[in-house]
Amino acid sequence: MSALLRAEGLVRTLPGAVPVTLVDGVSLGIAAGEFVCIMGPSGSGKSSLLYLLGLLDVADAGRLWLDGEELSRCSDDQLAALRLSKLGFVFQFHFLLAEFTVLQNVTLPMRRLGSLTDAAALERAMGLLEQFGMAGHAGKLPAQLSGGQRQRVAVARALANAPLLILADEPTGNLDSAASQNVQRTLRGLADGGQTVIAVTHDPAFAAAADRRIHLLDGKLAPDGAHQS
Repeated sequence: MSALLRAEGLVRTLPGAVPVTLVDGVSLGIAAGEFVCIMGPSGSGKSSLLYLLGLLDVADAGRLWLDGEELSRCSDDQLAALRLSKLGFVFQFHFLLAEFTVLQNVTLPMRRLGSLTDAAALERAMGLLEQFGMAGHAGKLPAQLSGGQRQRVAVARALANAPLLILADEPTGNLDSAASQNVQRTLRGLADGGQTVIAVTHDPAFAAAADRRIHLLDGKLAPDGAHQS
């Protein structure tokens, strides 16, 4: 099976008097429809790797392919367009815009992409909110929602432009156990429906729902079983 996302030898180093290597020669492939969790101790490079895979940061070395397209020669504007059209993001802190309603938050990526009319964007946004049980909250502001509800809205927003890939950075890190399980079921359900999902997590219970778990140690892929020692 060909990879939807493929990385070869990714390196990311923070410059300084003593340079710090965050990601050290990582190569991997993610298949379409796969739910993959990236795990490892604090400081192992999990989020740094996710930001490289999600085009939020640029590697110092290595190559990256998305949907068959090699991205090393893409300009900043081209990478921004790819993020908007092909990738969706969910973070530990939902980053919903406080002054916008739930419905407005979900329609915002569609308005930025500009591929739908306003009426079609509203219809799609309401459909996504309905899918995650949030249609009844469409007119509320994020501050009027619980943490779990805000994260469900964030997932709906991530899906707004029908991305090829969802990337989630500790999506349950700020939630109680019940809300965490809800988000876990949501992402598992998306993968069962054919959506590709990559999630960073420190929570083995959350990662148990994934098809595959990738472990990092000191910025490198850990050999099988090394994470257990």
